[in-house]
Amino acid sequence: MSIKKKEKRYAKRSLKRRERPIRCKILIVCEGTKTEPNYFNAFKLPQEPVVYDIETKGLGKNPMSVVGKAIDLKNENDYDRVWSVFDKDAFSDQLFNDAINKAESNKVGCAWSNEAFELWFLYHFVNRTTGMNREEYKKAISDAVNNSPNFQSKTRYVYAKNDKDNYRVMTEYGSMDNAIKYAEEMSKKYTDKRYATHNPCTMVFKLVRQLIGQDEELNEELKRKVDS
Repeated sequence: MSIKKKEKRYAKRSLKRRERPIRCKILIVCEGTKTEPNYFNAFKLPQEPVVYDIETKGLGKNPMSVVGKAIDLKNENDYDRVWSVFDKDAFSDQLFNDAINKAESNKVGCAWSNEAFELWFLYHFVNRTTGMNREEYKKAISDAVNNSPNFQSKTRYVYAKNDKDNYRVMTEYGSMDNAIKYAEEMSKKYTDKRYATHNPCTMVFKLVRQLIGQDEELNEELKRKVDS
């Protein structure tokens, strides 16, 4: 076979490899049974160049149990990334900190929030820099949506924790880009590992970055998998 024919055949094989879709399997194990799963299940995922396969599980258990389940499923299945999602809530400082440390030591992503997941929703509208308890979030989010220039309804909006429409509300009337920016800026202000004292703070932005294709480390890893 001539050198030119060999080069042409190799080029065709290379092109086929590049044309293969890049698939990414992400598992998200949540503390909540509705709020977080509803949000992530409603995500508008990019289809190029990565095709995402997202699986969510809502356990309704404490942070340590959530992390433990995520580790078990990670070891039993072939996922590209596994995440645990939980809040500080009224759990003890020790339990909360231990759950985060356990996730990190087992290479499980940890999208924790202190004090509640709703901080992530609020960041779509305002840069919250002082702590608040979970009971205050309903009013804060409701006010933020109603005050948004994008919200034109004559009916006043009232935030509902388990509403399946929360993803649409936050992205339509708020800004996911701002949420990522505010959450990341706040996370960098904490330099110690006393996570239970980091209020307000949420690491959900790290997971969201992966879901919208902005995690360069994961993107490069997926490309290498396809080319191999």
